[in-house]
Amino acid sequence: MMRLPLPWLLALTGCTLALLLVGSLATGPMSLSLAESLQALFAGKESGIEAHKLLIVQEIRLPRTLLCIAVGGILGLCGAVMQGLFRNPLADPGIIGVSGGAALGAALAIVLLAPLGQQYGQQLQSLLGLGLLPLLAFLGGALTTTLVYLLGTREGGTSVTVMLLAGVAITALSGAVIGLLTYLADDQMLRNLSLWQMGSLAAGKPVDVGLALLTLVALLWLFMRDANPLNALLLGEGEASHLGVNVQTLKRRLILLTAAGVGVAVAVAGMIGFVGLVVPHLVRLLAGPNHVRLLPLSALLGAALLLGADMLARTLLAPAELPVGIITALLGAPFFIWLLVKSRRTL
Repeated sequence: MMRLPLPWLLALTGCTLALLLVGSLATGPMSLSLAESLQALFAGKESGIEAHKLLIVQEIRLPRTLLCIAVGGILGLCGAVMQGLFRNPLADPGIIGVSGGAALGAALAIVLLAPLGQQYGQQLQSLLGLGLLPLLAFLGGALTTTLVYLLGTREGGTSVTVMLLAGVAITALSGAVIGLLTYLADDQMLRNLSLWQMGSLAAGKPVDVGLALLTLVALLWLFMRDANPLNALLLGEGEASHLGVNVQTLKRRLILLTAAGVGVAVAVAGMIGFVGLVVPHLVRLLAGPNHVRLLPLSALLGAALLLGADMLARTLLAPAELPVGIITALLGAPFFIWLLVKSRRTL
């Protein structure tokens, strides 16, 4: 299969993302044309454009669009790294249990600590810029990752297999505790918990957007430094070690960075599935398995996929809005099955 050069692929994917960005600014319960959206995006208060249009584009749709790009990019990038690290095309960013731990932290914030959030939520927001729910979600993911890492680390180094099994066990345990909290929750708590678990980008605050964008840029820079060692790791740990790669240090660094990235994404947007699983597959079809090409394209395509899914979530039942996690599952699951059928001879 003939593959386009990397600059062409980056340009095509970037143009697609730019078009989706403009379309996202025009998408919502209140209809705005593309021209009106662009004018409102760059206009000031003295421009003569209606104040409500400026408010909608600059303070509601733009932060949401940027949050979509950041979270989608993080999930696509971390999915590509996890699949390369585990040498398993079925690996996804939450495979080591970080998503389960973050979900447990969010459930605790919603069900058990709701009175505390009402009492101290404003002080916490002004002090850290984060609410109680995203803070506990991130801490839950971080603690889970630490536990999995400690379980998988021994004198000889880090065992990826043990970490994978520990992640599965902790995810199951988190699911059991979340089930108990769901049973104890009242109607409003149950609704909040269900909506968070299905993923939503509607409540993104400026600090969430800034944190997610900063995380995406930092992860892309750090992961690109490890692109060639990841390529060597595809040959096997022994071969990578013979090529001069410190395999244990590489595994430790990639796992911790991925956990931090997924923790941030889950904390600010909830549980959004299939982006980190499907996007690296699609990029491999277009660009091959070389991580120098795979990583930046996975970030761009992940951002584009989540942005497109969020636009669908806003329009399918307008003026109501679907959780974006439902859209990604409806799009991602059939596409992933198609990929498996198409590539079954090579798996």
